[in-house]
Amino acid sequence: MVSSNGQATTQPRFSFGLISDVQYADISDGRSFHGVPRYYRHSILVLQRAVKEWNTHQKHMFVINFGDIVDGFCPKDQSLGTVQKVVDEFEKFKGGPVYHMIGNHCLYNLPRSKLLPLLKIQSLDGRAYYDFSPVPEYRFVILDAYDISAIGWPQDHPKTLEAEKILREMNPNEDKNNPDNLEGPERRFVMFNGGLGKEQIEWLDGVLLDATILNQKVIVCCHLPLDPGAASKATLLWNYDKVMNLIHRYNCVKACLAGHDHKGGYSIDSHGIHHRVFEASLECPPGTNAFGYIDVYDDRISLIGTDRMESTEMHFNPPS
Repeated sequence: MVSSNGQATTQPRFSFGLISDVQYADISDGRSFHGVPRYYRHSILVLQRAVKEWNTHQKHMFVINFGDIVDGFCPKDQSLGTVQKVVDEFEKFKGGPVYHMIGNHCLYNLPRSKLLPLLKIQSLDGRAYYDFSPVPEYRFVILDAYDISAIGWPQDHPKTLEAEKILREMNPNEDKNNPDNLEGPERRFVMFNGGLGKEQIEWLDGVLLDATILNQKVIVCCHLPLDPGAASKATLLWNYDKVMNLIHRYNCVKACLAGHDHKGGYSIDSHGIHHRVFEASLECPPGTNAFGYIDVYDDRISLIGTDRMESTEMHFNPPS
């Protein structure tokens, strides 16, 4: 990068810390549905080391947690205390705010009414989507991937009923968490995923229009991945295609960042948008880590990963 006076500039505009899928629980180690080891007690140590490292850097403006703060196997009578315990670890970050988003495991443990206040998500009617602008040139959009979902809302809530209808129509299996007999991206129609509702999509449209007028670059953050090239097909947002069609109508979105698919992933889509899915803290064997930080420049973002989280340089397409 070269400044207007011809001098090379290497300082980022700002930086922020990130971590995904801590999924802490005070239970013995286990395995995923696919047999991948899960280290439930160790994951909070990964978070503690992350916060310590971010504090040591003394340069990060904020931290983003990409969801799934505790695990679904956490004993239900401990859910409230466990979520609070993990939030307390995040609160030890000294550099600025911590921005949370909700994941399926969060909602297995607590209803939105209890979860959102703990995560300090200021919300109207249980919504968990919002945006913020740390510097005038950039805007971050936090999506609520479980807006339309069979988990988290009351059983008779219109959003629950809409989600159940989608699952009935799209997934023939009796167990709606099972993607068997579904092909390709259709495998996403399982109960541990969700979608964006009409109101949220209209809100996103308004935010992207506003960002375009203000000449802001936008980073979209979502617990569920938004591009089949970056993630397993069974982990995608239900209406990722509709959301990306909207995003592609604008030139302001430069990257879409996500969690949920624990192995991580990376792709660049047909419009030059970077998709980075982050490796999970939960699957770090004792003594290993998965967290990082992103340095933000005018023409790129640079993920500096620790240990199991791979570093990634994401250069933006030049303006057309």
